[in-house]
Amino acid sequence: MVDKKSAVLLIFTGGTISMSEDPTTGALRPIDFNRLQDFMPELKDIGVRFKSIPFIPFIDSSDMNPDVWEKMALIIQENYDDYDGFVILHGTDTMAYSASALSFMLDNLTKPVIFTGAQLPIGMLRSDAKENMLTAIEIATAYENGHPIVPEVCIFFEDTLFRGNRTTKKNAEHFNAFNSYNYPPLAKAGVHIKYFRTYIHYNEHDRNLKVRTNTDRNVAILKLFPGITQHTVEAILNIPNLRAVVIESFGAGNAPRKTWLFESLKAANERGIILVNRSQCSTGSVEMGRYETSLNLMYAGVLSAYDCTIEAIVTKLMYLLGEYSQPEQIKQKLSISICGEMTVS
Repeated sequence: MVDKKSAVLLIFTGGTISMSEDPTTGALRPIDFNRLQDFMPELKDIGVRFKSIPFIPFIDSSDMNPDVWEKMALIIQENYDDYDGFVILHGTDTMAYSASALSFMLDNLTKPVIFTGAQLPIGMLRSDAKENMLTAIEIATAYENGHPIVPEVCIFFEDTLFRGNRTTKKNAEHFNAFNSYNYPPLAKAGVHIKYFRTYIHYNEHDRNLKVRTNTDRNVAILKLFPGITQHTVEAILNIPNLRAVVIESFGAGNAPRKTWLFESLKAANERGIILVNRSQCSTGSVEMGRYETSLNLMYAGVLSAYDCTIEAIVTKLMYLLGEYSQPEQIKQKLSISICGEMTVS
């Protein structure tokens, strides 16, 4: 049960969960908090004090970008002392990117920040919005001995709570839209919410929240495929102002043994471009040097992303490039887990 004195800040960014069907036209349209309460009378009965901050206009998740992440982070900072937890209503398509970004931006976080959304609008009969939102609120206000049970940036969807920077959208059709392939869930919701505390990260409570909103968007993704050409690779590596590239490799971190590929990557590394190797596989980790086909990447100066999701490594690079100017500083930070985003072997 939630504490009667609990307070939650609801941040409406947009997405399907923030929409309802117009009874006249059938078109989807944004709703405000008052209209949301009409759809969810349970909000009046759960003993939680709410404040709602809507983004005007709402942001479709396909339009999500670092400016919006900064706005979310600053809203949390401005209201941090007044609320026990924060629930962010967000479109599903880029939710894992936003949750990953905020996990890096909210340094020393000691309160729950729970992202949730829906596959169907809240006004529709079979919508998953109501259960997702009510459970996210309960998790955001779940405290024991004066401390939150899950003081992390998380995603709650269907019946599972995931660490935000370990999560990927896996399904556009079913209600179980997300998964965390390389890290166990933090909680499962059934008749009761069962928390798996061994997997939850806890910061020191006597440290103050620091919000770090500097980002650099000069990041690219180079997805390898059989038959990829030198022209394609060099076109990406020579993008003006490029500072980092995520190389999506095969299997455990393997790439074609082409001399031109090695030379192109080595030249980019020598120009100061950060190169990071991430597997195209959903499950497992990059193991540089395990196979001969990854040795050239090592020799060219490519770093391992270990078992990071693509969402986590892209936003981590944006964060590090914004915070640090020297490549060696960035490389050192890439080799460690900052907020539980990867398992370093």
